[in-house]
Amino acid sequence: MRILFAIQGTGNGHLSRARDVYPALCKYGEVDVLISGIQADVEVPFPVKYKCYGMSFIFGKRGGVDMLQTAKRLKLARLIKDIRELPVKEYDLVINDFEPVSAWACKINGVPCISLSHQAAVLHPAAPKPAKKDWMGYTVLKYYAPVTDAFGIHFASYGEQIYTPVIRKEVRTLLPIDEGHYTVYLPAYNDEALVKHLSQFKQVRWQVFSKHNKQPFEAGNVAVQPIENNAFLRSMAGCTGILCGAGFEGPAEAMFLGKKVMVVPMVAQYEQHCNAAGAATLGASVIPILDEKYYPQIGNWLENGTVIKADFPDHIHEIAKQIFSKHATQNKSSEEQVVIATA
Repeated sequence: MRILFAIQGTGNGHLSRARDVYPALCKYGEVDVLISGIQADVEVPFPVKYKCYGMSFIFGKRGGVDMLQTAKRLKLARLIKDIRELPVKEYDLVINDFEPVSAWACKINGVPCISLSHQAAVLHPAAPKPAKKDWMGYTVLKYYAPVTDAFGIHFASYGEQIYTPVIRKEVRTLLPIDEGHYTVYLPAYNDEALVKHLSQFKQVRWQVFSKHNKQPFEAGNVAVQPIENNAFLRSMAGCTGILCGAGFEGPAEAMFLGKKVMVVPMVAQYEQHCNAAGAATLGASVIPILDEKYYPQIGNWLENGTVIKADFPDHIHEIAKQIFSKHATQNKSSEEQVVIATA
């Protein structure tokens, strides 16, 4: 069986999860990998056959997406070319991690597209949503990578075909301890803003992982270093708590390790506000932006924040089995090619 595993390369969460998804898929056939996007900072330990520019949202430096840079870096002609030329019909199963090139290639070619993704779970009616509705954000999330079936991953199983987080083996094998520092990953804020705000809490040692600087430096009680997987894992294993964006993998891994968690959703990013609502149900603290008006909430979290210990079972092989059992059977009986989109 020929399988295409297409992964979203904006941010690091998709690629981090792919480290465990990929070997689970390899049990069912020969797997080719596609990655699209230009905003990831981590490498994958498996060969990549297709590298597409894709359609990335560019992180800003003040808490949100930089829409101007996103528009400037959009290469529409290249995107359309990649969609048209991607040979999705050559595969029996195509796995896509919220990745638009393969999803739209499937749609154009009439190939079914099945999502195994966090985004699929966010869209489920029973999944937590922010109090303020965002129809534009919802629409973008729904149609960015269109699918024909959905297997979702979220903080809890909110419905059929929705599973708890896939925690990569690198995190499952960590020995969590408390060395007294706090780990920070807020890629939508620049280093200057992070140092300005975090240095106000002088009783705390902050270890910041920066998307905007390639050289480590220290400013008082704030240590800043570029993103590097092993260094981040060491910091996360030894921290008291984690201050991070409201992505999905980061908060889920922190909860699995039994850490205090505070999330700051990106401004005007619907999915992250949904994630924040979901994380709050497990005990995470939430502030809308990193700003001095929320210093009291940060201070209270540092002093009284809840340690969260989430039991997320290792079930990626069971999820893969469910997908292949359902769709590989359909493919065999109807002689149609099926594409599984994993995001």
